Amino acid sequence: MNFLLLDSADFLAPDRAVITGRRLRQLIDTIRAEPGKLCKAGVRGGDLGSAEVVSIDAAAAELRFIPERRPPPPLPLILVAALPRPQTFDKVLHVTAAMGVKRIFFINSFKVEKSYWQASRLAPEAVEAELALAMEQCGDTIFPEIEFRPRFRPFVEDELPELLRNRRGFYGNPAAPFPVPHGAVTAEKPAVLAVGPEGGFTDYENSRLEAAGMTGISLGCRVLRTEFAVAALLARLGM
Repeated sequence: MNFLLLDSADFLAPDRAVITGRRLRQLIDTIRAEPGKLCKAGVRGGDLGSAEVVSIDAAAAELRFIPERRPPPPLPLILVAALPRPQTFDKVLHVTAAMGVKRIFFINSFKVEKSYWQASRLAPEAVEAELALAMEQCGDTIFPEIEFRPRFRPFVEDELPELLRNRRGFYGNPAAPFPVPHGAVTAEKPAVLAVGPEGGFTDYENSRLEAAGMTGISLGCRVLRTEFAVAALLARLGM
């Protein structure tokens, strides 16, 4: 935990909050907080700042929150990712949220197994818990919107063109002749990025993405794990 994420429900007064559970254990075991100590903190959906420990024991900690600045700017990019296997889903969700993406669609693809859609990691409470860890790690308070689309064609034909309105569109394709453009995504040039399963989308899926207005870009001929491909694409596009 790089900073303490507070929720509106934690506050007893505008500047006083009480926490328990996992965050309390981290204050005690990791930060070794004691009365008077200042910790990096932020309020979900609001400012970043400091939290002064007023009192702390095994049951709860009372904090005084001191707002100081706004959260970091978002990465102006919408991610569309083929739903990865359950053990990879958390990694993709975490790295994407930590890098500042604020809207993420997980979609179906020919290579996505049907069982993935029943995974417990997709439950709202599991997604919420992983996002909270990502926000604490990167020092942000604005949670991304997560949406699931279990049908590829309706999403690509009906929703993707609207997402691409006033945005550039890229999709990862190891066979594409165009390398990933460095720094192509800015506040003035927002984008949509689609990332397929390991090995990429099928030829049919590539053709539908291109028909919607997307351009294939490549990180090279090596097949990367999904979480590595997502991180590399986001880093190079937003560099």
